[in-house]
Amino acid sequence: MRSTRTRLIAASVVALSAVTLSACSTDASGSTDSSTSSDLAIGSTDLAAAGCPANVVIQTDWNPEAEHGHLYELLGKDYTVDASNKLVSGPLMSKGEYTGVNVEIRAGGPAIGFQSVSSQMYTDTDITLGYVVSDEAMQVSDSLPTTAVFAPLDKSPLMIMWDPATYPDAKSIPDVVAEGAIVRYFDGYTYMEYLKSSGVIPAEQVDGGYDGTPASFVAAAGKDAQQGFASAEPYIYQNEVSSWGKPVKYQLIHDLGYQPYISAMAVRSGELEDLSPCLTALVPVLQQAEVDYYADPAAANSLILDLVDQYDTGWVYTQGVADYSVKTQLELGLASNGDNDTIGDFDTDRVGDLLTKVAPIFDKLGTPVKSGLTVDDLVTNKFIDTSIGLDK
Repeated sequence: MRSTRTRLIAASVVALSAVTLSACSTDASGSTDSSTSSDLAIGSTDLAAAGCPANVVIQTDWNPEAEHGHLYELLGKDYTVDASNKLVSGPLMSKGEYTGVNVEIRAGGPAIGFQSVSSQMYTDTDITLGYVVSDEAMQVSDSLPTTAVFAPLDKSPLMIMWDPATYPDAKSIPDVVAEGAIVRYFDGYTYMEYLKSSGVIPAEQVDGGYDGTPASFVAAAGKDAQQGFASAEPYIYQNEVSSWGKPVKYQLIHDLGYQPYISAMAVRSGELEDLSPCLTALVPVLQQAEVDYYADPAAANSLILDLVDQYDTGWVYTQGVADYSVKTQLELGLASNGDNDTIGDFDTDRVGDLLTKVAPIFDKLGTPVKSGLTVDDLVTNKFIDTSIGLDK
């Protein structure tokens, strides 16, 4: 299963050799003002007193983007950018108040040689929390066990898109497939194994050769369908891919019954108990940061765009994409309270359903899930503050 978020890079393709992040570096350029956390008074939430590490390290799964906005909301104006190691750090803030610890947000994808976040978490134990997709957690549950404590996205943005001019009557992926479209995707994604095994897409109509660029989709002149993110590619193809320059239609993979929690924030399972006092205080801070980000994403998005420029991995990200992403995440319920009034909690029945679906797939692939694996091993709502949610 491909667990890293390999994605369209609008004008270019990342072509980097593997770069593994080492311990936190603070000697890079791109910093802001000169004040330090020691100058700040601790506010109403004291994460240090709760037993959190002095430096809470968060490993993301891709370059900075609006889907990660809730993390960059944790940083105030006093932060330092380490462009060479592709990370940003500073006092961890909540509602404008210092929490007594620092946060370090690390880029994934090219910054960690495109390896999985689970693998990176066990390679570098300085990492406190990492973005781990639910099906990834299931597949590596025996060798790299993680437990997710917060779900910033309720639905995965992963989708299949097509040309509405070529397929004017198509309203869904099965409609496009029924008309003979070849579906291009990144080889190794588990969702496609599920769609093939469940009969949604015949094996002869999939092509695992998608490389992240628009070239093949454009060359097919609308005949082929293609994987993407609903919160990015529709805008990019219409507005930033000059060789296409028109709308696409799409359907979320979530709507076909394959429903992992993408970018779920997880800890190494063996450390869950020791981290529990910290997580009891920290997870509500993460929830509140997400609420604050969607209420006013401007500052965090400005930081995201600046980081993309400074990291200079080949990833292209514009203000237009960031604005579209926030709008789309809210409109489609990608970021939402789900079926209650709480942001970031897990539907455990949904996790159980996914486990039932993927276990036979992983058996077939030769990477079986851990014997006796349960939903409680994979996710917990123990630290969620049920009073914190997005306004409806």
